[in-house]
Amino acid sequence: MTSDGLRTQPVDSLRPEDAAVELERLAGEIAAHDDRYYRDDAPEISDADYDALRQRNAAIEARYPNLIRKDSPSNKVGAAPAEGFAKVTHSVPMLSLGNAFSEEDVADFLDRVRRFLSLPADEVVEVMAEPKIDGLSVSARYEAGKFVMAATRGDGREGENITENLRTLGDLPETIIAKDLLGGGIPDVLEVRGEVYMAKSDFQALNDRQAAEGAKVFANPRNAAAGSLRQKDPAVTAARPLRVFFYSWGEVSEVSWETQAEFYEKLTEWGFQTNSRARLCRSLDEIMAAYSNTETERASLDYDIDGMVYKVNRLDWQGRLGQVSRAPRWATAHKFAAEKATTVLEKITVQVGRTGVLTPVANLTPVTVGGVVVGRATLHNEDYIAEKDIREGDTVIIQRAGDVIPQVVEVVPDKRPQGAQAFVMPETCPECGSIAIREEGEAAKRCTGGLICPAQAVERLKHFVSRDAFDIEGLGAKNIESFWGEGWLKSPADIFDVETLTGRLDGREGWKEKSIENLKRAIEDRREIGLDRFVYALGIPQVGQATARLLARTYGSWTALKASMADAQDRESEAYADLIDIDQIGPSVADDLLGFFAEDHNQEVLRQLEAALDIQDMEVADTSGSPVAGKTVVFTGSLETMGRSEAKAKAESLGAKVSGSVSKKTDYVVAGPGAGSKLKKAEELGVAVLTEEEWADLVS
Repeated sequence: MTSDGLRTQPVDSLRPEDAAVELERLAGEIAAHDDRYYRDDAPEISDADYDALRQRNAAIEARYPNLIRKDSPSNKVGAAPAEGFAKVTHSVPMLSLGNAFSEEDVADFLDRVRRFLSLPADEVVEVMAEPKIDGLSVSARYEAGKFVMAATRGDGREGENITENLRTLGDLPETIIAKDLLGGGIPDVLEVRGEVYMAKSDFQALNDRQAAEGAKVFANPRNAAAGSLRQKDPAVTAARPLRVFFYSWGEVSEVSWETQAEFYEKLTEWGFQTNSRARLCRSLDEIMAAYSNTETERASLDYDIDGMVYKVNRLDWQGRLGQVSRAPRWATAHKFAAEKATTVLEKITVQVGRTGVLTPVANLTPVTVGGVVVGRATLHNEDYIAEKDIREGDTVIIQRAGDVIPQVVEVVPDKRPQGAQAFVMPETCPECGSIAIREEGEAAKRCTGGLICPAQAVERLKHFVSRDAFDIEGLGAKNIESFWGEGWLKSPADIFDVETLTGRLDGREGWKEKSIENLKRAIEDRREIGLDRFVYALGIPQVGQATARLLARTYGSWTALKASMADAQDRESEAYADLIDIDQIGPSVADDLLGFFAEDHNQEVLRQLEAALDIQDMEVADTSGSPVAGKTVVFTGSLETMGRSEAKAKAESLGAKVSGSVSKKTDYVVAGPGAGSKLKKAEELGVAVLTEEEWADLVS
């Protein structure tokens, strides 16, 4: 079964090896769509398609947390900034949101909030519900009441400086003055965040003008807004009818509000535009009523929305809930229902991934689904194709929601052309001709060519220079493919033989002196790299961004990590026990890690990279004043004053390492009612056992 074929397989039936294959495919596909949407303003799939991809990724990660990849979409927001704008590092990351697709999902969101905060079932959880604007996320910074800088979301940590462009918007106040109606004044530093959009009526008028002038006609208001805001000439932006709603904040020198609702009131007082449809809800029924009313009136609104956003109203609860890697726990987006469309499956092609997985792809007659043109869809796997009896030439129904989107969900039998043949997966790799095998119990058919397969080698190099790894500008997919074809790049270390590589570009079509110098500088700038990014760049199976960051935090330096991997080759060693004892890393991930470090070819590549690079130790937050910094903690039993997740998050924020098992290296076991084997083992080993109250006193 190929990785795409797995897309239709229910998450709860995926075996670990299948889940790893599926997570790899999802990571690559979602990253590509992030680039098209956030950086190029040219999405290839609908929002519902994209949401469904992320939803499936999250479900698999929840079932197999030890398989979470460093490049997991769960750890990323948006895409890296495009060239042409100065980069801005967000002092407070601009997070994305988790998604809900049904009333049951919303109820689950409220239940998770109650569990995390250890609230009783009848505790009222107030939620602000507001329309989710389909635009471009921005951040505007004010100092002493004066507008000083603006940035796009970018990848959530780093965006593009669009100060002069945003300044042209009439909805943005140049100076804010407190009217003291609500008290608290204006913070010395105030970073407000919102969504730039284009009204439907303005969009139509703009397209009419563009067409009359023979200029580019925009596909939809979101693309028009994003393209207009990110013009190099602010005068062009000023001529476009852009608007903005504000709804959140980033860095603030002093927070004088206690609820989300109060912040919206302050925004209005300070002269910012807010959405008048925002509502404070006190129950699931009220939330769903707000959702239903907005969905009913959606078509009559003069701006595009794709759902509702729900935010826990109380700021103290927001603070306790905190966030996961890319999204806050205190908010979620409830998307509107997806759509279906009918088109023709023209051809089924097979792609080869970085690990050799063969994936069938449906090439469709382009069809518009919800304003987005869809021309390709994965076909899950050969078993799915056989089950649905999908053939080239079939008229098919594609759906933009559900387990995975765009997804071929049904064939229209009476429109099948005469002579259409059943699809058969190839027996050999379409790239290198090596035998393709499907091991017993495996979901995917794989190319056995390994390093001689150009598709695998090229994909590994693309991964190495990708934005979450080395992020080398000028070494995009096309150049990697070209340099590989010329024989210039065979190993990641070849990239850092800068003079040899760039010397070959002199006189080559498309490469001028300036572009060659830019590539030199981009490569030289990446000789220094953080440990977590380096580990991720190696492309170790099952080691995504989150796992690489976890390894970097645990071992601290490349020297220590490499030495531990060498020692852990002995499965009876203390180093191996320490490795699988790391929270979220188990035997399966450990096997892939150790297998990578045991391979002679990989060792040679690592030696070459070590000689060319300065791999920086992992930077960690200053927890020198924390009484539990560097301590290993195990929580067991029922916690009564806080949820297990909140306790774990609090411990990690204070520099502690949270483990899932007790060993002689454990410093504290926090035991609540019902503690069993872990408490017994702690007592046997003489590990300090704390009650929940004693733990709270210690960390306070």
